Amino acid sequence: MIRVRNLSKHFGNLVVLKDVNADIKKGEIISVIGPSGTGKSTFLRCLNLLEMPTGGQIFIDDIPLLDKKTNVPKIRQRMGMVFQSFNLYAHLSVIDNLTLGPVKLLGIKKADAALKAMELLKLVGLAEKAYSFPDELSGGQKQRVAIARCMAMEPEILLFDEPTSALDPTMVSEVLAVIRRLAREGMTMIIVTHEMEFARNLSSRVFYMDEGLIYEEGTPEQIFDHPQKEKTKAFINRIRSLHYRFTSPDYDLYAMQAGMELFCEKHTLSKKVTGYVIHIAEEVLGLQNDFTEIHISLSYSEKDGSLELLCESAGTPANPMENPNRADDIAINLIRARCNTITYRYENGKNVLVLKMKEG
Repeated sequence: MIRVRNLSKHFGNLVVLKDVNADIKKGEIISVIGPSGTGKSTFLRCLNLLEMPTGGQIFIDDIPLLDKKTNVPKIRQRMGMVFQSFNLYAHLSVIDNLTLGPVKLLGIKKADAALKAMELLKLVGLAEKAYSFPDELSGGQKQRVAIARCMAMEPEILLFDEPTSALDPTMVSEVLAVIRRLAREGMTMIIVTHEMEFARNLSSRVFYMDEGLIYEEGTPEQIFDHPQKEKTKAFINRIRSLHYRFTSPDYDLYAMQAGMELFCEKHTLSKKVTGYVIHIAEEVLGLQNDFTEIHISLSYSEKDGSLELLCESAGTPANPMENPNRADDIAINLIRARCNTITYRYENGKNVLVLKMKEG
């Protein structure tokens, strides 16, 4: 359905895409993953000519999109795009957002467009919001309306540019549920996403982009479990971390709590686990005697769902978990109860305590 050959895009001297090649069949769901700044969003925007490619070719059902003779507006109507920021018309009601395009661009009668719009709002679970305005909706509801608006134009291909990145973590699942439903109905979709589990579970294939090209592609199993190239391996196994530096025992406890809570929400960890994480971090800091310089990092591995808390403190060798004066300390016993493993080492003049936390 889509063929891309030697696609490139330059912004002045900045090369964003170079020699991108891809073949996408009808009904496929392609997830595009990779580090920030590797051209993922630019790739999507080139497919529907929101960005004009510097070089290369794009074919939609063998029609050359970049040929001067091609009716580009007609081809673009076959592709709907959902953005991070919703892009709804704030002065129009939800149903008017959905009917504007079909009436103005497709020539559909207003009454017929309204009937279709209500069907689509039912599909995304928002029929009751038909006469509400965008500022009356949550972020997740706005994004579902944006998807319905795309569907109102009866596209054959849907492009999603990180559709959940602007959402509160509690709203992500409702948008992903709509995309899953579209997938079951056979819609061809290309989704730039940072939701790794979603990409693993939904995709026909996964494109890993790096260095401005599709660096590696394959089935979700191939990419997530058996990546072949080093950069892909590093990305899949990457650890996302939160870091804090303390130089005084009078640190801002509430700022740390809020940051850790947001970090856990982002990774859809339960409230129970979030509470354990915050409590353990507080107790570990409470065991410190020297606040000359302390580093705390909280890490989450997307691959195996593990949580790790690392505490580095300057000073002479001293394992805070084995202080003979605090052998029966409630804090130490609590930390041990909530962790699978606890390791200590002294290196480069620092005490390093590593705690692998239990999931529940």
